[in-house]
Amino acid sequence: MIEEKEELTFKTMIILILEWYHYLKSKWKVLFIAGCLGGVLGLVYSVLKKPVYVATLTYVVEDAKSSGGGLGVLASSFGFNVGGGGPAGVFSGNNLMDFFKSRSMVERTLLSPVQSNGKTISLAEMYIDNMGWKEDDKLSKIIFNPGSKREGFTRAQDSILGVIYNKIIKESLSVEQKDLKTGIGTITFVDANESFAKYFTDNLVNTVTEFYIETQSKKARENVEILERQTDSVRNELNNAIKGVAVANDNVYGLNPALNVNRVPSARRQVDVQANTAILTEIVKQLELARVTLRKETPLIQIIDEPILPLKIERLGKLKGIVVGGFLFGFFTLIFLILRKVFKDLLV
Repeated sequence: MIEEKEELTFKTMIILILEWYHYLKSKWKVLFIAGCLGGVLGLVYSVLKKPVYVATLTYVVEDAKSSGGGLGVLASSFGFNVGGGGPAGVFSGNNLMDFFKSRSMVERTLLSPVQSNGKTISLAEMYIDNMGWKEDDKLSKIIFNPGSKREGFTRAQDSILGVIYNKIIKESLSVEQKDLKTGIGTITFVDANESFAKYFTDNLVNTVTEFYIETQSKKARENVEILERQTDSVRNELNNAIKGVAVANDNVYGLNPALNVNRVPSARRQVDVQANTAILTEIVKQLELARVTLRKETPLIQIIDEPILPLKIERLGKLKGIVVGGFLFGFFTLIFLILRKVFKDLLV
C-alpha cells in the first residue's frame, strides 16, 4: 500500500512537471519578447546613465601605545601614564565609522570652503550647483557661505542640508574597517562630479581629525596652558625674589656687621629664591610631561592613500546593460506567468 502511494505521488509529480514545462514552452514568445524589451531598456539606461567617479581614501587609527619613545619612558619613571590604553577611546574601531557618517561631521564638511571656477564656495553650494537645484527660484535665494555658523541657519537651510545629508549617506558615502586589530579603514565616495568627490573625501577626514583634536586633546591642551601660565608666574616671582636679595644686600652694605637684624630681609629673600627655584624646576618638569601627553594624543588619523586625480570611473557598459535588462525582464515575466497560472488553477 505504501509503495503504491509513493508510486502515485511520483507519477503525479512527473505529470505536474511536464504540465509546467509545456505551459512555459508555449509562452516562449512572450518570454523572448520580454527579454528583448528588457535588453533594449538596459541599453538605453546604460547610454543615459552618467558615469560616476570613485574617490577612495585609506586611513589608519593611530595607537597611542605605539608612540612616545624615550619621553614616554621618562614620563613613566615619574609615575605618569602617557601611553594610553588603546586607539583613542571612543574614536576607535566601529565608533570612528559612525563619526564619519554622522550628520554633524557631514554638515561641517559641506560648509568647508573649496575652490570652484576661481571662486571660493562651500561644498554645499557646489553640490547644489551640480544637482541643478539653483534653477528653482526659491532655492536660488538660499546660500551656504563657507565657514558659516550652523546655529544661525533658517528652517529652509536646515531642510536642504538634511536632504543633502540623506542623499550622501544613502547613495555616495561608504566607510569600512576590514580589520579592527590593525585599525585600517577605507572611505569611499561616489559622485557624478569628479572634483566634488575628491574635495568631500579629503575635507571629511580633515573635519573628523579637527573634531578629535578639539575633544580628545582638550584636557591635555588645557593642562599645558595652565602649566605655561604657572611657569611664567613662578618665573616672575623668582626674578622678583632675586632682585629683592640684591636690594636687601645693598641696604646693609657698609653697616655694622654685628647688627644681624639688618640681614633678615636678605635672608628672607634668599629663602624665596630657593623656594621659587624648586617650584619652577618641578613645574617645568610637569610642563614637559604634559607636552608629551598632548603630542601623543594628536593626531588620531594617519592617511595612507588619498584620492588623486583623475579618479576611477565607474559606468554601466552597453553589453552589461543589455544582459542585465534582458535577464530581469525575462525573470519577472516568468514569475508573472507562473503566478497567473497558479491563480487560474485555484479558481477552476
